[in-house]
Amino acid sequence: MPILADYHMHSSFSGDSRAPMQDMAARAIALGYQEICFTEHMDLHYPASKECPEDMFLLNTDSYLYDLLRAREKFGEQINIKFGVELGLQPDYLNEIYDYARSSDFDFIICSTHVVQHQDPAFPSYYEGISTEEGYRAYFNEILTSIRSFTNFDIYGHIDYVIRYSKTKDLNYCYGQYADIFDPIIETLIANGKGIEINTAGLDKGLKEQHPCTEFIRQYRKKGGEIITVGSDAHRPEDIGRHFDHAADVLKECGFSYYCTFEKRVPAFHKL
Repeated sequence: MPILADYHMHSSFSGDSRAPMQDMAARAIALGYQEICFTEHMDLHYPASKECPEDMFLLNTDSYLYDLLRAREKFGEQINIKFGVELGLQPDYLNEIYDYARSSDFDFIICSTHVVQHQDPAFPSYYEGISTEEGYRAYFNEILTSIRSFTNFDIYGHIDYVIRYSKTKDLNYCYGQYADIFDPIIETLIANGKGIEINTAGLDKGLKEQHPCTEFIRQYRKKGGEIITVGSDAHRPEDIGRHFDHAADVLKECGFSYYCTFEKRVPAFHKL
């Protein structure tokens, strides 16, 4: 088991999870992990709908930290539990998101894109009136716009999340088709000292590969990227660490001999 840290996971403090934090920690211990990082959702101005109440992805950070400290007290001799957050970026609200990112002493910040022009690609309405490629390009351009202005984060999460929810998923999807956007995304991340993650949840969403696709990871490394974390994006205890053997193989294939963890926003490098 070369990877001993799961750096993308959610508990009941995220609007799309019901898992008690202590149950998540206990499962990670049972699986033999040395470290986990909770990255609860904080999506300011997430669009309200019948499926998602207006405050569904607003994080009660004080309550979250209180429970995390209780989990550390209970499990601290068995596993290292880090204080993280997953910030949903939208270009219209970057100043507000920046203020939130500075409001707590997080160990680790993932930034992700869940909303494009006030729509979540997880819902079929996102693709109404546009082609799959147009939907993908709008999503990737939203990432590029955000990271050119916002730098208060450590890694960018599930960079090709959008492909989970189209009718064709990744059937006709490849790095080369979007290289004109992917290349500047990678170059901007590297120039600002930011990393990416291998997010293994895509493999359970009907995709052939993890997020992002292997070629994206290879190009990130080839262009000089060094910071990479591994996360299951688990919302239930049974999903922790899923497909991590696959993640280790992909890392090695793409030229990595290590993965990263964080403490107080500073990366540490661990050999595979």
